[in-house]
Amino acid sequence: MPKLPKRISTALINALSAGVVPRSGLEHLAVGREAELAIILQDLEQIAAGGAAFRFVVGRYGAGKSFTLQLIRSAAMERGFVVADADITPERRLTGNNGSGVATYRELMHNLATKSRPDGGALATILERWIAAIQTQVAQATGKHPNDDGFDQHVEERIREVTQDVSDLVNGFDFATVIIAYWSGYRTNNDEQKEAALRWLRGEFSTKTEAKAALGVRVIIDDDTWYDYIKLFARFVADIDYKGLIIILDEVIHLFKISTTVSRQNNYDKLLAMFNDAMQGKVKYLGTLIGGTPQFLEDPRRGLYSDPAWQRRTTQSRFTAQAGVRDVDAPVIRLEPLQDEHVVKLLHRLSDLHNDHYESDKTLTQQELHMFVAALRDRAGAETLLTPGEIVRDFVGVLNVLHHNPSLTLSELLKNQSVQTANPTSNLPQVDADSEFAEFTV
Repeated sequence: MPKLPKRISTALINALSAGVVPRSGLEHLAVGREAELAIILQDLEQIAAGGAAFRFVVGRYGAGKSFTLQLIRSAAMERGFVVADADITPERRLTGNNGSGVATYRELMHNLATKSRPDGGALATILERWIAAIQTQVAQATGKHPNDDGFDQHVEERIREVTQDVSDLVNGFDFATVIIAYWSGYRTNNDEQKEAALRWLRGEFSTKTEAKAALGVRVIIDDDTWYDYIKLFARFVADIDYKGLIIILDEVIHLFKISTTVSRQNNYDKLLAMFNDAMQGKVKYLGTLIGGTPQFLEDPRRGLYSDPAWQRRTTQSRFTAQAGVRDVDAPVIRLEPLQDEHVVKLLHRLSDLHNDHYESDKTLTQQELHMFVAALRDRAGAETLLTPGEIVRDFVGVLNVLHHNPSLTLSELLKNQSVQTANPTSNLPQVDADSEFAEFTV
């Protein structure tokens, strides 16, 4: 593994030690997910050609679902896509009262990222990069310079050509008006107007009166319309030479946890409308990835399977299930457990990363890595409970201990761990299937 910059290795080790998914550097640790990534890369090609895609990435807690989504996020940016991601929470949903729908849109726009701006907040960068590119094109085509008479008029004509493509879509006229307003502020060095346009595009205006006074538009992005503007933005970024827009919504188990049946169903209906748009070709240059647990998908009372329309669209074919093969065109990607060979490879990469970060030469042998995996497998219930997330967190903790105790060996450390072999499912209390903790077994 190549030596990583200190900034990236620090972020990786800190995040993995805390049991959370890093935002960068994941490609250096990814193992055993080649098949899933190949499916998504196929989708990216389709999106870049003017199509759309919609996928669920399903895995139980710690199975690598969020890791896989972040890996896809990095791969999409590397290939020239604009990417936005958000976690669903009790305050951020797909639809609802009190701004819970538009709150999700705001989070997506806050996390808007590109290859040159991978940490988010890329909206202004995208617009200014586009305007600068148009100015360069106009200068080359006309021989004029930015301060020459008529130069700005040529630039504005080019800008209007692009915005015309979206102005015919639902809410497209107002979207185009705001883009033109941003250009006007850019041209006249009016920072207040530029910021007003950015606020509108980020969904931060709370009243139509405020938006009209600032920008002359009579609409705002709200709970009912936020997804329309996602579709508009996907078309827009494709028109300005990006490959398209990828949105990633993780932790959708929070939709499952909505206690009110009507509200929960409304969110499932909104998700269904997004799915149908992609499958029926009603949207272009847009990819949607949804990260959820098997419970969110398959629970017959509160999950997507409680809705016949969703069950029909997402149930695995009994023929492929019985044959043990994967239908790569199915909307659901189910994350399978990592094989031991992949786990050992992952641990080897983590050990190299840790050594490079701390400039240590205390490496673990292949035999020691296999010994660590064996110790994990010997734990009670490991076959059903052990996940990549747990493996990584435990192993990074072990590496930290060994680093700070140079005389200690892995074998000695493992001998101090008590390993239970009792049946993990015996004498356990019954858990309410409707509980938010029904996914867990202890």
